[in-house]
Amino acid sequence: MKPARSIFAALLIATAPVALSAQDAVPPEKMAVGSGAEMNPIPGWTSAQRGSATVFTAPEGDATIALLPVETAADASDAVKLAWQQFDPAFNREVRLAQDGSPRDGWDQITNISYEISPAEKLALVGVALRKGDAWTVVLVRGAQATMAKRGAQISQAAGSLRPSGFEKETFAGKQANPMTPERMAELKGFVESTMENVGVPGVGLALIEDGKVIFEGGLGVRDLQTGEEVDKDTRFMIASNTKGMATLLLSTLVAEGRLDWNRPVTDYYADFRLGSDSTTSKTLVKHLVCACTGLPRKDMEWIFNTPPGTPARNTFMQLAATEPTTEFGETFQYNNLMASAAGFLGGHIIYPDMELGEAFDRAMDERVFEPLAMTRTTFDNALAMQGNWALPYDYDITDELVQAPMDLNYTIEPYRPAGAAWSTPHDMARYVMNELSGGLLPNGERYIDEDALLERRKHNVKTSENAWYGMGLSDDRSNGISIIGHGGSLVGYKSNWFAIPEAGAGIVILTNSDTGGRLVGAVQRKWLEILYDGQDRAADELANGLARREEGRSKFISELETAPDEEMMAELAGRYTNDDLGPLTLARKGDAWHLQSTSIGSELATRKNEDGSQSLVMTAPGMFGSSILVSQRDGGTVLVLDDGQHEYVFTRLPG
Repeated sequence: MKPARSIFAALLIATAPVALSAQDAVPPEKMAVGSGAEMNPIPGWTSAQRGSATVFTAPEGDATIALLPVETAADASDAVKLAWQQFDPAFNREVRLAQDGSPRDGWDQITNISYEISPAEKLALVGVALRKGDAWTVVLVRGAQATMAKRGAQISQAAGSLRPSGFEKETFAGKQANPMTPERMAELKGFVESTMENVGVPGVGLALIEDGKVIFEGGLGVRDLQTGEEVDKDTRFMIASNTKGMATLLLSTLVAEGRLDWNRPVTDYYADFRLGSDSTTSKTLVKHLVCACTGLPRKDMEWIFNTPPGTPARNTFMQLAATEPTTEFGETFQYNNLMASAAGFLGGHIIYPDMELGEAFDRAMDERVFEPLAMTRTTFDNALAMQGNWALPYDYDITDELVQAPMDLNYTIEPYRPAGAAWSTPHDMARYVMNELSGGLLPNGERYIDEDALLERRKHNVKTSENAWYGMGLSDDRSNGISIIGHGGSLVGYKSNWFAIPEAGAGIVILTNSDTGGRLVGAVQRKWLEILYDGQDRAADELANGLARREEGRSKFISELETAPDEEMMAELAGRYTNDDLGPLTLARKGDAWHLQSTSIGSELATRKNEDGSQSLVMTAPGMFGSSILVSQRDGGTVLVLDDGQHEYVFTRLPG
């Protein structure tokens, strides 16, 4: 819903024990590209040499990524301009932003050039200039937005490997992790506190594990800006998609008992399951629900826009029945919340087949995950969670004031709760991570779950980047030479993650109550690794660079908005609209502002005039800022068009 960034450019700027499968053990052969650089080929894409350019073309034929050498250029913008002149002399787009990322992986400079694009074009277009010494390697990305979206993980595998020839990447392989002494603990906490202030995060729930023991669990900052009440070890946060790994843990308990087999068809356990066509349904195994490897794209707009109170859990299966994968099984990583939701409900159904799907799942999670791990304050009950000691969500409004964010969008996940509706605390999350590090042993030494069943969730199903994989509700990142198991979560006003290093017996939990918390989570993870392994001092500089780019991009976007939309235009648009999948949508004036309201969410509106002269309605509510809907003409009438990358939703006007 938010303005699209180039996948390749974003990865270049931001990128950075389980038995390896055969495909993991044989790395792809690097190709010489650009100027003194090398890169892994993009898996599944064809490659060809066109003059000095190495050109990769997507299987669909509607997207290319070209890498060219530019030996002499005045600056990054000039290097990209010269590359376009070589590759496509007719190219003539206006530059929107030129932003420098943090130099890394051997590069002295990385600059991302974005261009003015109208939403109706559905185009990904970017230039990236990477400099080593005086020579430049330029990446030119152009193609259909939908193709770039569904093949983002394939692109990531190549983008993360693009480095100057001969560069040796930092690795912690073979290093002994440092003990978290009081001095190191103070350094980490100090970094968290300074980052909170810089990023705009009121409160952080933090837990640290070392050698199977929790060495810190508590909070920094406040859970409520108005009252000043502080975060502590028992403060509840929404943990969003961190719920997925807990749901697969539930399934693992059934595997350990012989009541579930990851490699059997889902229909063996839930006869009503359907995924698109009959042929797709028949080949969908239990593991496919949680591997993000089936080629099923995100399909979140339905539940975000059209989830009325009381929506039943079976709605997950109704939506999946109407959805077909856009790539083959195992071809590329595509993240889908509905599939994870179905997995959790499947587990509950196996245990309590006569109960309603949601009730069965809730009871099964309490009995098989939360209670055995002593996660006493973890719950799916919003009303219970939002009593007493809970962290309120925050985000910046359009005036850059940190304000309380609405919970409307967060409530929509409840009917799909195995995918991301749990609330938890630093203390409870530490218990969960300790179970991962212990291989299924409880702190008292008793075995909670068979180790093989637990570790099955970490097996590499599909690559997400050069040295990272998705398993089943868990990720395994080996980009630093060590295995880091974890998962993240994101809802409005809540960004979180946990990381575990099995070989070091170390773990960290980071919970935040701000929409900007994602930057904090990434920076704190990096700082934690620097402290553990005496790593290169990068966390602070990378954070500062990311914040500067975020502020520049946000300011640019706000400057293009009309926060007091044209009254005549809005009066003509006002009224009721509908879409078969997303339900009703109303545009109306409320007080001094124009407002959009769907079944589930609402927001005040600004407008933006696009490059082609069209208008977009832009949501300005905290947590939804920047999400836009295009005003268009179809079949002689006005329609509103929402595009999420791989789906287009057209709202048509209702009479009256």
